Amino acid sequence: MINILMVDDHAIVREGIRRIIDDTNEINVAAEASTGQEALDLVEKNKFDLVLMDISMPGKNGLQTLKEIKKFNKTLPVLMLSMHAEEQYAMRAMKAGASGYLTKDSASDQLVAAIKKIYNGRKYISEEVAELLVTDMYHNEDKHPHDYLSDREFEIFKLIVRGYTAKIIAKDLSISDKTVSTYRNRILKKMNITSTSDLVRYAIEYNISD
Repeated sequence: MINILMVDDHAIVREGIRRIIDDTNEINVAAEASTGQEALDLVEKNKFDLVLMDISMPGKNGLQTLKEIKKFNKTLPVLMLSMHAEEQYAMRAMKAGASGYLTKDSASDQLVAAIKKIYNGRKYISEEVAELLVTDMYHNEDKHPHDYLSDREFEIFKLIVRGYTAKIIAKDLSISDKTVSTYRNRILKKMNITSTSDLVRYAIEYNISD
């Protein structure tokens, strides 16, 4: 039996995943967490075969939690789930130590297959992501400005170009409006861009605005 820890801030998503897993005889949801900190506490106190975790959560997001899990237990496999199909998220997750990346709209049999494959010591990524990872290994000099953003900066960058206000972003990520503004200024500086409208144009040009 594969005992997993399921981490997602939406109860309805956890329930949906549990129903898929309950239909199998090989996988068991041993525990659930709704925040990154809850996940870390559970990992420190319990033994799991695999962690199934959402990449976008308020407060400590999935990528931050993944990195902290890996500091505590390097061998614990983590399969990241996301509503984002963008390869940039997948690449960041894999580089941070994830064993796989799957979008939430994937078929239920894909989820089960990914869990089994990762449990058996292998990785689960799409062909597109695999190609990007290989390309990135050999062409670091071709990195784009957004590739140098931290995981949190990239997350906020995505929300900004989608038109969310600082107040909404702050509420969604459980941080202050001032912190959002600080991140925005840091993003602009790192990317050598002077305005939000230029950020939006950049996102459209590199197809990372959706």
